[in-house]
Amino acid sequence: MSSSARQHYADRAEAGRQLASLLTHLRPERPLVLALPRGGVPVAFEIARALEAPLDLLMVRKLRAPGYPELGLGAVVDGESPQPVFNDDVMDMVRPSPGYVEDEIREQLQLIAERKRLYRGDRPPPRLQGRCVVLVDDGIATGGTVRAALRALSAAGVRRTVLAVPVAPQSSLDALAPLADELVCPLALHDFHSVGFYFGDFEQTSDDEVVRLLNAAGHWDR
Repeated sequence: MSSSARQHYADRAEAGRQLASLLTHLRPERPLVLALPRGGVPVAFEIARALEAPLDLLMVRKLRAPGYPELGLGAVVDGESPQPVFNDDVMDMVRPSPGYVEDEIREQLQLIAERKRLYRGDRPPPRLQGRCVVLVDDGIATGGTVRAALRALSAAGVRRTVLAVPVAPQSSLDALAPLADELVCPLALHDFHSVGFYFGDFEQTSDDEVVRLLNAAGHWDR
């Protein structure tokens, strides 16, 4: 693989600008741009700015397998009725007790609540029902978090869902395609390494940057 392919994007902001150029057809729909924090926020900010669209967050937390925190039982997605989505293969393999699963969901929802207070303050969450939503992350590997998010948006009554990511394995996009009305990914790869492999600068997005970008986008019409 060439060095130019390896560093396809200088940073998340450039990735967002490239995605925005592929999403201009959505401007008449006045979409809501939802970022998966934290890394999705700088990407989504550029999309929201280009579309003059509101920017907000969709909070998702992995549900950890007992004894194997790196292994995901699924994920829970914030909302009026928080949506847990399970990985059936992992659930069948691990067979966690119902009590463990309930406690893990409760713990992750508490962490989501803390993050919401940090990022949004007193700002209420956006209305989802009947809207066109652009869901944005800084890339996809296996797609577990995005899958949970897309299912939650469907359950919330979103009218149209567009998934926009800078880079992903083609196999993950194929698996996610039935859950979205449109997929936009400039770098869909059969030979995929890792998300950060394709960025010159892939430093972790800080909480302060998330707050700054949300505040900067706050003047756009909701």
